[in-house]
Parts: sequence; structure tokens; C-alpha cells
Amino acid sequence: MKRLLIGISAAALLLATNALAADLPAKAPVYTKAPVYVDPGFDWTGFYIGGNVGYSWGRSSDTSTITNTAGTVLFTSADKTSLNGVVGGGQIGYNWQMQRAVFGLEADIQGTDEKGSRSFTCPLNTCTPTAGGLLALVIPGPAVPVTLNQKIDWFGTVRGRIGYLVDPRVLIYATGGLAYGEVDSSATIGNPGVGFGTVSNTHVGYTVGAGIEGVIGGNWTARLEYLYVDLGTVNGSFQTAIGGLGGGVLSSNYSSHVTDNILRVGVNYKFGGPVVAKY
Repeated sequence: MKRLLIGISAAALLLATNALAADLPAKAPVYTKAPVYVDPGFDWTGFYIGGNVGYSWGRSSDTSTITNTAGTVLFTSADKTSLNGVVGGGQIGYNWQMQRAVFGLEADIQGTDEKGSRSFTCPLNTCTPTAGGLLALVIPGPAVPVTLNQKIDWFGTVRGRIGYLVDPRVLIYATGGLAYGEVDSSATIGNPGVGFGTVSNTHVGYTVGAGIEGVIGGNWTARLEYLYVDLGTVNGSFQTAIGGLGGGVLSSNYSSHVTDNILRVGVNYKFGGPVVAKY
């Protein structure tokens, strides 16, 4: 009898405990916060190759002279010519990244259609002899019109770059170094005009500029860049068959200081492994 009472009491206690547990509110589920995304950055160190296209505002600051066979300067004209046009080409380079600083070397080669011309005229009785005797009063030495045509055929640069990462994927930079290029010149002289073949001058100068470059996906970057290019002074002459005042024949000579302002966009592909955090 005693054992029966103990068993009944234990069963009653178990039922009461289960009922009490059923009346308690359910425990809220525990949610784990998603990890914060961290941009892995971009490793700028390595070789890259790319292409570019843009527009250039060039200028030829020219001083031309007309001389006779003895070298006597009979007439001088000075003026500026705009040499504007589309440019396009390719570049190759290497970058070294040190924390937020990026240092690099780059070479590029460009083709252009930059061209322009200017005209001037040596006045009557200035470059050509008059008719002899009394005819000189009615037949003056004729005027000599000249048109000088110039074109920047191509140019290239070899430059250093130094930049700062305003963001792991965005670089602002300054650049400068050596520039070289070919300037073609031709002329039409006399009345009626006689055309003269092209004189090509390959000249070395310098360039400075700045730009911004950013990652657009994977190992690809895009940039906007400005360059000022100074190709120095190119010289040449065209000898005519026109009789010159003082003897011999006339020559038209040019001395042109050629500069360029280039705004271009480009894309690069960087060789190497995946992107990694650098700072």
C-alpha cells in the first residue's frame, strides 16, 4: 500500500511539472548577425597594357622668312597655327604599390590627325626684283604668297607616375617625362602656287600631366588623363624657282615651336593574381 501511494505521488508530480512548462512562454530564437562586407581592395603592383583615344589641341608658333640665294632675309612673318585633331594609341607600364602610394613607369605611342595651315604674303617689290629701267615704275616686283601646312603625324612618351589612392580602387596621379614625335611640313609658294613635298622632322621634348584611374571590374581599370607635350622647335626650308631680289632664287624657311594639349580616356588590363587588401 505504501509503495502504491509513492508511485501515485510521483506520477502526479510529473504531470504537474509538464503542465507548468507548457504554460511558460516559448524562448525566442537566437539570430546570428551577418558579417560586415569588407572590400578586399586592389593590388596595383604589376605589369599592365591598354589602349586610349582622345582629342588634342596643338599649336605651332612659327616664324617664317623668305631669303635669296645669298641668305639675305627679305621678309619675315610670325604667327600661330592650331594643330587640332583626334589622337589614339596604346600604352604599357608597371606599377609599384606601397600602402596608399603608387609609383610607376609608362610608355605610350600615339597616331594623330592633328593638322593646320597658315598663309602670308611677301609684298610687292620686297622679295622679287622689278623690271629694269622705266618699266620698274609700272611693273613692280610681284608679291609672293606662301601657305605653310603642318601636321603632327605621331608622338610617344616615356614617363614616370606617382599617385595616391583616395580609395583602394581609385588612384589620382601626376606624370611626366620624355616626349618625342614627328612633325610634317609642306608649302605652296608663288602665284600661281607651286606645291612642295613634305619635310619630316622627328624631335624630342618633354611632357607633364595628371589623371585619375579606377578599377572597373576584375583586373580592368579605366582612366581619364591630361598631358601637355612640348616637342621643341622644328626647322626646314623650301627652295623655289622664283627670282629673288638681290640675285638667285627665293627660299621659304620655317622655324616652328610645336606644343600639344591632350585629353584622353583609356583602359588597362593588369596582369597578375587576384585582388588583395593592401592596407
